[in-house]
Amino acid sequence: MTRDRLGAIAGVAESDLGVVGPDRTSLDLQAQAAKAALEEAGLGLSDVDAVFSAGGEAWSPTMAIAEYLGITPRWSDATNIGGSSFDAHVGHAVTAIRAGRCEVALITYGSTQRSQRSRSLGRTGEIRGPAQFELIWGLPLPVGAYALAATRHMHQYGTTAEQLAEVAVATRAWAALNPKAYYRDPISIGDVLASPIISSPLHLLDCCLVTDGGGAVVVVSEAVAGSLRGKPVWVIGHGEAHTHLTIANMPDLTVTPAALSGPVAMEMAGVTHADLDVVEVYDSFTITVIETLESLGFCAPGEGGEFVSRQRTAPGGDFPLNTNGGGLSYCHPGMYGIFLLIEATRQLRGERGEAQVPGARLALVNGTGGVLSSCATVVLAGD
Repeated sequence: MTRDRLGAIAGVAESDLGVVGPDRTSLDLQAQAAKAALEEAGLGLSDVDAVFSAGGEAWSPTMAIAEYLGITPRWSDATNIGGSSFDAHVGHAVTAIRAGRCEVALITYGSTQRSQRSRSLGRTGEIRGPAQFELIWGLPLPVGAYALAATRHMHQYGTTAEQLAEVAVATRAWAALNPKAYYRDPISIGDVLASPIISSPLHLLDCCLVTDGGGAVVVVSEAVAGSLRGKPVWVIGHGEAHTHLTIANMPDLTVTPAALSGPVAMEMAGVTHADLDVVEVYDSFTITVIETLESLGFCAPGEGGEFVSRQRTAPGGDFPLNTNGGGLSYCHPGMYGIFLLIEATRQLRGERGEAQVPGARLALVNGTGGVLSSCATVVLAGD
């Protein structure tokens, strides 16, 4: 089947990950990743004519990274919908490329939250705005919001703590194959259940890491891709949606916005669930994975726990998922969505060594932001 090539991912890279020390900034990490991604693509900073970013230490992340790298872009997009921002940026980039507004788009992210020993969402002093109606009751964010979703899913569908733990165990098995993963030692379902409760019913090992790290993705036009070295990975579908900001206003605690973004991306790409070879979804918490798989239509509502059981998503299983170790075991520097794109690209290029999914040609990436608030879905195809 011939599928429209909306643009190509020509280069991807991570910065140093884990703990980078007190002397590095988020801009340092973005620059490190950006230069490596451009070099992989065979491009330089002077070739970049569009910049996309979110988060970081500046009020305008695109102006900050462009200034830092000496880029004067003709297209700039600092859309911030949480951890899914960078997956949304891919869709925005190919839209701008097809409109003739740019040809080489650089997407970056960086964070030093581990070194700073902070999970701050920027709240200082008096709490105002929508968050005041939840924080006044002592809701710990974001984990408390995801715990509410997990509690509802368990109540409504009978999902068990053991099924949530399946996700963490399988993801750690993939991390064992990734030298860059923060945690690589194997864990069992018993280990997950024995780890401390952080916000009931979520245990410590149900929760994502807190690390430093940065990443970069270079998206180019089809014409530029044809002139570059290396294997392009084609963007063939994208969609995005957000349904709420605060967890109290989530329309259904068991359904994420992937129910809206997923069908749009898959229809645009002309693919079905059965066509996909590898899936990378945001795993901020184990419940995020189960709800995302249901919302994307890989299984019916309430069947996510059974879907991931018996280590189906682990290496050797028939549903390769989060093949770098995910936010649960590989890295999670606050906003994880860019790392989903990096891993999917490497899988489609056949570069993942022991963790390579044989014959991977089509991948789906789904980022989640906020408290199950936003989703951006991207479908990618190998050359």
